[in-house]
Amino acid sequence: MTPRMSIPCDILLRAGTLVTQDARRRVLTNAAIAIQAGAILAVDGWEALSGLYQPRETIDCRGDIVLPGLINTHTHAAMTVFRGLEDDLPLMEWLQGHIWPAEARLTPEIVAVGTALACAEMLRTGTTCFVDLYLFEREVAQAVLDAGMRAVLGEGVFDQPNASAKTPDEALAKMGELMAFCRGQERLKPCMVAHSVYATGADTLLHLDALAREHRLMLTLHAAETASETAMVLAQTGQRPIARLETLGLLTPRLLAAHVVDVTEEEITLLARRGVGVAHNPRSNMKLGSGAAPVAALRRAGVRVGLGTDGAASNNALNMFAEMNAAALLAKLRGLDPTALPAKDVLDMATRDGAMVAGWPELGSIEPGKRADLAVLDGSAPNLQPPHNPVSHLVYAASGAEVRLTMVEGRVLYRDGAFTSFDYPALVREMSSIRAWARKNT
Repeated sequence: MTPRMSIPCDILLRAGTLVTQDARRRVLTNAAIAIQAGAILAVDGWEALSGLYQPRETIDCRGDIVLPGLINTHTHAAMTVFRGLEDDLPLMEWLQGHIWPAEARLTPEIVAVGTALACAEMLRTGTTCFVDLYLFEREVAQAVLDAGMRAVLGEGVFDQPNASAKTPDEALAKMGELMAFCRGQERLKPCMVAHSVYATGADTLLHLDALAREHRLMLTLHAAETASETAMVLAQTGQRPIARLETLGLLTPRLLAAHVVDVTEEEITLLARRGVGVAHNPRSNMKLGSGAAPVAALRRAGVRVGLGTDGAASNNALNMFAEMNAAALLAKLRGLDPTALPAKDVLDMATRDGAMVAGWPELGSIEPGKRADLAVLDGSAPNLQPPHNPVSHLVYAASGAEVRLTMVEGRVLYRDGAFTSFDYPALVREMSSIRAWARKNT
């Protein structure tokens, strides 16, 4: 009998429980993942793959739960520097009275440090990719590369001056620099960013949409976040935010609208018909008293919905496990319906649906051909026992503290309390100067 040849690969990871999130949502036990050059080669039982592949490294997670890396579809990473600075205020008072004045004093260096801290927090809690809308995004891009993460990035465009750009044209020039920087980078994608229909004028919105069309990029903005925003846009334009976006021709499959809390049934139908993606931010919306987005209704209508944390100034965490839990419970409370938004749907939002919303279909599941982005949870954690239903445990029981390994593009970036891509203790030491800067400038 001719012996079977072994196929070389970079990594063979053994999983006690593998939540694949593939089309069949298979959950495998005693499974294995073969990884080569940042991609998933094969997924099968351990006995099958261990006899077929010859890895350079074997990662033993036989007692653990392995799932796709979580995807944060809406955040402002560098706002970690404002975490806990101003809390317990309505959105507009919080923004206009506190956050925007503080942001006016941001520097590229502060943004770089704040983004590095955000990457550490996300990696520590199993997030591997995020969509970022903020200022000085060229510095954000470098921080993401340095951390080894994956991100969709866009320079925020406002009509009013900010620390990064004094005019929309200056912001667009920075966006051009960001696009050039992202070119050829496998872990970075650019996107066009407007703040909102109330902070970005019609001419600028139309220009951004034209650029998104020209370069085949996503356009993202805040939309219908609160009833007070709706009132403001009505006063400015005579239309509600979603109707205003429709009038401007911005409701397309390229658009990712964040929040989408204050919407009518007719607007939900319109969003579905236009193929618009939505980033749901339940904890930020609750903390700011913005309301509960009609996520179950959006999904029933066919709207693609991902999960986001928003920035750490309004959440105050970048923990997608906390976000999954909040999304599931808030939907049930909103509808007074315990069947609303079950765990499997919420996990979809944080993985495979999030990948589609972020415009990165190569992510979001563990199956051959996808990128090797994944998270591993300690399966022996008390709150994950007994192992009846791992999908339920991931949404309702896990806190994120159980994450013991996070991998992006086949590279382990966090493992058992240690980061492999940067000096975390040095980063923590920098937070003292960040605290002094933030307190001085508010």
